[in-house]
Amino acid sequence: MKKIWFKKNSLVHGSGLFAVQNIKKKSKIIEYIGDKIRKKEGDKRADKQIKKGKKNNKNGMVYVFELNKQYDIDGDVKYNYARHINHSCNPNCEVEIINNRIWILAIKNIKKNCELSYNYGYSYDTDYVDHKCKCGSPKCVGYILDEDEWPKLKKKRKKTKSLI
Repeated sequence: MKKIWFKKNSLVHGSGLFAVQNIKKKSKIIEYIGDKIRKKEGDKRADKQIKKGKKNNKNGMVYVFELNKQYDIDGDVKYNYARHINHSCNPNCEVEIINNRIWILAIKNIKKNCELSYNYGYSYDTDYVDHKCKCGSPKCVGYILDEDEWPKLKKKRKKTKSLI
């Protein structure tokens, strides 16, 4: 598979991956790779990564990705360039599990030099307030939150405004 991305500094967060060329919708872009670990170990590593991020004053920085019901992939390894893809509330990519491998695919046509992004899909029930979004999209809800969870956030905001 030809490398169709490059890494550079991002205005969103730290570094990011950018398109080397125009990328067609539905194209496989990069595989999310790392240590294949059991769920219990994945939870431990995610907690450790969160604590490390808070200590270093960095937002988020969790690289543990759910592969299936038994296993996670800890992408906190230097050779996993997919870990540099930033969250967006208006993404151009999505994650798909194909043959027990985690792939990042284009969900729309992506122009050369455009930053690659996907919605990290955090749950409202997690401490979403600890994961502020910096995507800058006009569609941004302010947090790294799965789009399916946005109605809960809007309802909470409405309720809070009515109490003021």
